Amino acid sequence: MDIRGRVLALSRFPVKSTAGESLQCATVTGQGIDHDRMWAVFTEDGRIASGKTTKRFRRVDGLLYWRSTVDGDCVHLHAPDGKVLSVNNSAASKALSDTFGQPLVLKEATDEPHHDDCPVHLVTTSSIESVQRSLGQHIDAARLRANILIETVDAGFPEDQWDGVSLAIGPTVVLRVDGGMPRCRMVDEPQVGVTAEPRMLKSIGMTRGAELGARATVVQSGTITVGDAVCVLG
Repeated sequence: MDIRGRVLALSRFPVKSTAGESLQCATVTGQGIDHDRMWAVFTEDGRIASGKTTKRFRRVDGLLYWRSTVDGDCVHLHAPDGKVLSVNNSAASKALSDTFGQPLVLKEATDEPHHDDCPVHLVTTSSIESVQRSLGQHIDAARLRANILIETVDAGFPEDQWDGVSLAIGPTVVLRVDGGMPRCRMVDEPQVGVTAEPRMLKSIGMTRGAELGARATVVQSGTITVGDAVCVLG
């Protein structure tokens, strides 16, 4: 197998459009990283609260100042004031509604997942470094909200060469890369522990067609651990 890099970081976002949590080891199912975006905040018109407005999503600014984590099988929502609420408790939805001044309710994914474009989102350090050189400033990888950050040594944007390719990550997981990851204004929004400077969406839009990183689907489930090799299968 052709080793292309190693897993540098793993992340999941139990409640969509909130800040998430870092993992040392992640369980991967056919739906993606276990518990990733399994819950979402819904607006009164039935759309998913997000950083953008589309037929499916409704822009609700400020959700990135909230954080979500998993303890066992319980998902917790962490408010900016430090209060921790269970997503199963109506108090969490009330806290969101009171904060944002509109009716909001937390719902768990059923048949339709809450992901934007794919079950798994990955990005390489090479791509981030390429954007940094273009902007002339450091970029915190957390701004890209990827599930898997892959440490690579290739110059440029390695993900561009992986479209349609299967990647073996660690001893069991296989992902298929399904093209570039579209970017929206959320990459320029501050979140828990992360500033939003320099602005990067305009630069990505002008040079990359607003894509950075890659979308992936799960071919084979298993576990991924930080440090695992990432190999191209073909």
